[in-house]
Amino acid sequence: MIQALIFDFDGLILDTETPEYQSWQEVYSTYGCHLPLERWVTAVGSTLAQHFDPYAFLAEQSGQPIDADAIRPARRQRHLALIDAQPVLPGVLDYIAAARDLGIKVGLASSSSYDWVGGHLARLGLLDLFETIKTADDVENVKPDPALYLAAATALGVDPRQALALEDSAHGLNAAKAAGMYCVVVPNAVTTHLAFAGADRRLNSLADVPLPELIKGLR
Repeated sequence: MIQALIFDFDGLILDTETPEYQSWQEVYSTYGCHLPLERWVTAVGSTLAQHFDPYAFLAEQSGQPIDADAIRPARRQRHLALIDAQPVLPGVLDYIAAARDLGIKVGLASSSSYDWVGGHLARLGLLDLFETIKTADDVENVKPDPALYLAAATALGVDPRQALALEDSAHGLNAAKAAGMYCVVVPNAVTTHLAFAGADRRLNSLADVPLPELIKGLR
């Protein structure tokens, strides 16, 4: 029986990942280069610096020295502007409401910082909808390490085996399964081409299947 529903944040509640990729693609285009999606996606759902260095790759592709300090402020400003235009993804609010109706606890586990996650949730009016929020600030290792999901389950007082994680990335899926949880993946535009082997189910959108129906189909 599912006792907890634990959301990822980036790309699952709010599509921050497509805007980030777009902002980097715009930087690359100014150097006459292209950032392949298959290179970028290796970092989605974890800490960017651990898996891919976009500055080093740009230097390699362009054959020019890259001044990261000169690029960083404008690139980040562009990223944030693109995010501000994004709505809460379809089905998120319905799932939170349905979980409450079913007596299921609701949490969040993100590899991003609390300032990032909490700031966006507050802006969207969602901050108070989660009984616990675990971020990179709370653990030594982020996804694909299971620490974030285990911390969220502990805070909610549930057995990880009775929790359902909602994810959009391979790192997130691997973290949830390593924690012993069910995991349903809802890919975004950046991660949609991934296979997501091991997921309990894959949806195009949370709006496609009501939460009670989804839970009944889990084994």
